[in-house]
Amino acid sequence: MSQRRDRRMMGRAFALARLNQGLTGQNPSVGCILLDADGHIVGAGVTGTGGRPHAEEIALEEAGTRAKGGTAYVTLEPCRERSSGAPSCANKLVTAGIARVVVAIEDPHPTARDGLRILREAGIRVETGLGKRQAARLYGWFFRATAAG
Repeated sequence: MSQRRDRRMMGRAFALARLNQGLTGQNPSVGCILLDADGHIVGAGVTGTGGRPHAEEIALEEAGTRAKGGTAYVTLEPCRERSSGAPSCANKLVTAGIARVVVAIEDPHPTARDGLRILREAGIRVETGLGKRQAARLYGWFFRATAAG
């Protein structure tokens, strides 16, 4: 994928994330764009009002089998586990057969961090940092709340 396309897709993911900013309870509003193996958008999602469903879940449901071999652009690290016990976003991306995940910033929350490790251990190419400053501004309140415990 080209750097230009990566920037454009992450920009779309941020536009989605901003849509529900302040409407997702204690969860951050995350944006996710999924491309198929040919680079076409096949899924898009934003964290639902109240914090559920997660952006990746919505995008994966929309994409269905077209996500296999594709790329996910996510504004915040996909969660490692869910407080509800449901499959995590990291595991759902693995199950869907995503080949590459581009993440703006890592998530310090105890149940989310290490989602990238799950992706890497599954053989998914993971890239972080595209849009990191923008993500740090968007999620500053969430990072401060997480640090406060």
